[in-house]
Amino acid sequence: MLPIDSTKKLSFTRCIRDGDLVIVYERYDNMKAIEVCDGSVLENRFGVFKHSDWVGKQFGSKVFSTKGGFVYLLAPTPELWTLVLSHRTQILYIADISFVIMFLEIVPGCLVLESGTGSGSLTTSLARAVAPKGHVYTFDFHEQRAVSAREDFEKTGLSNLVTVGVRDIQGEGFPDELSGMADSVFLDLPQPWLAIPSAGKMLKQDGILCSFSPCIEQVERASETMRSSFTDIRTFEILLRTYEVREGKLDDFQGDEAASLGSLPRKRRQRSNEGSNVRETTGPPTVMARPCSEAKGHTGYLTFARLKCLS
Repeated sequence: MLPIDSTKKLSFTRCIRDGDLVIVYERYDNMKAIEVCDGSVLENRFGVFKHSDWVGKQFGSKVFSTKGGFVYLLAPTPELWTLVLSHRTQILYIADISFVIMFLEIVPGCLVLESGTGSGSLTTSLARAVAPKGHVYTFDFHEQRAVSAREDFEKTGLSNLVTVGVRDIQGEGFPDELSGMADSVFLDLPQPWLAIPSAGKMLKQDGILCSFSPCIEQVERASETMRSSFTDIRTFEILLRTYEVREGKLDDFQGDEAASLGSLPRKRRQRSNEGSNVRETTGPPTVMARPCSEAKGHTGYLTFARLKCLS
């Protein structure tokens, strides 16, 4: 998850070691996870990079290839891991993940249950949120997905914070030994209403449940099942709109692009002393913001509910 120092504390200051997992940043839309291995090399369009040159560098360092190209070596934080992990299933991204962690009120020391594990994107962020003394129990009915997720958590240093189980939560429910121990439960299942009664048994008093569903029909049926044991039932849809911010001249933008920036003049006209001649000059560079052309749409609905307290 994050580099660990000799005292077992999270640290950004320790140096990269042989066997560490690093995120190689080539550009904002091109990153990959690489395990550092002395004697190995990374070849890309920027040249050949020797892993031995990375050992001893701090995370965040800029390293150069044999022909002068460069990349950055970044720590495998949950945010970056979400962007580079193998997609075994559809994953949750940062906007939904951050909302889930806040509304589930997850803090260090919490015990969290999750089903299903999928590609482990959310699990990684849950683990960081409960560290260093909390724990995440995550379950998936698909054995090979569970095995792959367990291997990923080993690579990212989360194995002491995450336990991966193979279990059909819709059919069997959560394990009885976890009854009454969970601070929060997260469900990402095709039929969450089948697991909601078991989730209620796992939660501590005043614990919180979240169910993620792509279809509103799933939300309606899950919410109806929640009413008997839960209160404060709320559903949200997170729509993310990002903006491109860069410096440039208004001349660089044509047509609708320039119009979208408002009524700023495209050019300034200055008259010379002769009076009859006109000299056109462009304005100074301006920092401009505009919506990115690729806007992310619907991912799913997040339904939260709080377990009713005993009267």
